[in-house]
Amino acid sequence: MHIANPIYDVAFKYLLEDNKVAKIFLSAIIGETIAELEFSAQENVVKVEVAETKTKKTNEPHTRNTNETITLTVCRLDFSAKIKTETGFKTIGIELQKSKLLTNLKRFRKYLAARYSSTENTYLVPKKKSKKKSVEPEAPPEMQEKLRQIYCIYILDYGMDLPPIPVLKVNYRVEDVFSGKIFPAKGEFIEGLHHLSWIVQIPQLKDKRRNELEKLLSVFDQSAMTDSRYILDIDDSDFPQEYKEVVRRLIKAKEDPKRMREMELEDDILNEIRTREEDRQKALAKAEQAEAKAEQAEAEKAEAKAETLEAKAKAEQAEAEKAEAKAETEKAKAEAAEAKAKAEAAEAKAKNTKAEIALQLLKLGTPVEQVAIITGLSEQEIINYEKEN
Repeated sequence: MHIANPIYDVAFKYLLEDNKVAKIFLSAIIGETIAELEFSAQENVVKVEVAETKTKKTNEPHTRNTNETITLTVCRLDFSAKIKTETGFKTIGIELQKSKLLTNLKRFRKYLAARYSSTENTYLVPKKKSKKKSVEPEAPPEMQEKLRQIYCIYILDYGMDLPPIPVLKVNYRVEDVFSGKIFPAKGEFIEGLHHLSWIVQIPQLKDKRRNELEKLLSVFDQSAMTDSRYILDIDDSDFPQEYKEVVRRLIKAKEDPKRMREMELEDDILNEIRTREEDRQKALAKAEQAEAKAEQAEAEKAEAKAETLEAKAKAEQAEAEKAEAKAETEKAKAEAAEAKAKAEAAEAKAKNTKAEIALQLLKLGTPVEQVAIITGLSEQEIINYEKEN
């Protein structure tokens, strides 16, 4: 059985435009029965000028103006749903986002924040009446605004840092921090400020048919792709009876030439986006490389400058040390000369003293030989001193 490939936003949006099919599909994912469903498509449109491309089989160019601007719809669908519960019904908002390309998580947060702040995420209910009896005629009930709880569904066609499981549910719980006791996660405050999430990882669907939900989601299994990537070949008998409507809707999309052409255009745009992203990444890498080289050159320049300054400082220090050594040498010479002069003066003074003693001894009649022994002067020096005086 051939069906349109719902990995394409065109086919997926067409699938959920049918209210009955959308209720079946969304009920299966969230595991609750949707009694009523109101569809409100929120689309982000990206305008891209796609250049002339050639078909894969014929190598012939598409007959399209090469300057034509076409649009890509990022699939973000909003629903308001009334869910059947054990005690009645509750109204919720469903935020569904499907992404084929790895995207910044900020986008998902942005859409979710918009949903939380939207006035469409509220509904009116009659206020509770007073139990007091009144004789006045009954007036129309006064209404009060309530917040819808939000369910988030993410359908991703790329790997993430998540467990390798086809469908993950992210839940919250109310816990006593002291005892660890778990309480029912109910009440307007909790449900109005916290949301449930389901994450469908398409690459993990291959050969996974463990329950009815995985059987339903097998319509996304890309291993069933035919020669045309726009068409999947599935076994209709694998699907439970309640999911046959989903299969029939995708068969109808496959048989619609306009839808198939739109899927081809979607591929053209995605390829253009991928090419531009690759070019952007290459340009970014080159810019980062150039910046790194500039930073390295600047660092090397600063290092060379530092080395020059260090060498200059060392040279100046060596010059200062040389001057200091020279000054110390000069000082030592001066001190040596001064010491020598003092020694010579002392020696001269000592000789004069000895000479005076010698003269006194001679006057006292002391023989020259005896005077020489006493003063340490030579006999000739004593005779010379005597002649001079």
